[in-house]
Amino acid sequence: GGSAANTIVGLSKLGVSTSIIGKIAEDDDGDLIEYNLAMNGVFSNNLIYADSGSTGKCLGFVDSEGNRCLYVDPGVNDEIVIDEINTLNIMRCKIMHYTSFVGDSFKTQIDLLDNLNKNVVLSFDPGMLYVQKGMDEIKPILDRCDILLINESELRLLFNDEESPYQQLAKSLLDDGIGTVVVKRGSDGVYACNNNEECDVGVFECDVVDTTGAGDSFNSGFLYSYLKDYTLEKSCEIGNWVASKAIEGFGMDKFPTLNELNEFIG
Repeated sequence: GGSAANTIVGLSKLGVSTSIIGKIAEDDDGDLIEYNLAMNGVFSNNLIYADSGSTGKCLGFVDSEGNRCLYVDPGVNDEIVIDEINTLNIMRCKIMHYTSFVGDSFKTQIDLLDNLNKNVVLSFDPGMLYVQKGMDEIKPILDRCDILLINESELRLLFNDEESPYQQLAKSLLDDGIGTVVVKRGSDGVYACNNNEECDVGVFECDVVDTTGAGDSFNSGFLYSYLKDYTLEKSCEIGNWVASKAIEGFGMDKFPTLNELNEFIG
């Protein structure tokens, strides 16, 4: 999906070797997606090409304050079946990052879990689409999940709980076997916890142009930091910094590079 593509491009710009599983049609939109991924260093060896249908589209509307509304036509990207995926490629990855689909590809994500090497880290950003399915529906993914990346509204909806502290809800997911839970709270920063530590990390001041992909770009910074074995707090700080850079422009234009990140880290 588009959310996964944002995160993968963000990781690629930070120097991480990346590939993406997705389905496109042989049309102008499919050609554009493949071109943009290639231009940003993302390998296309796991792209699936449909014989018919149309490539998915997302229309985004942004107001004067940078807030956005999205309308999605998933096209053939919602028609992925397990037999179309090269599972040998999947077994070699270090992190598999799941995001949400609108339709049938959700079942394929669950089927794919059986093909993941036990050493592959599964990160999961369910988005509102999957949270609305309810805990029981997404439980197979949560049971295999190592890193859950979720915003506060989604976390509360998942538990149908508007009253309990978000920290308490996040920690209850640790009890269910998830290794790390990250709660994205917009302008209020990020809360994260694992079985050894917890932290609250504030945001960076920036000139907001477009908040589309803010959470996805945070994921890029956090997962990059995870691969580098940074502390939980440092990982959240880098995630927040990457997001602050990304929302200063439209789309992927302002996603920071590895050189820029190294300058920030010092």
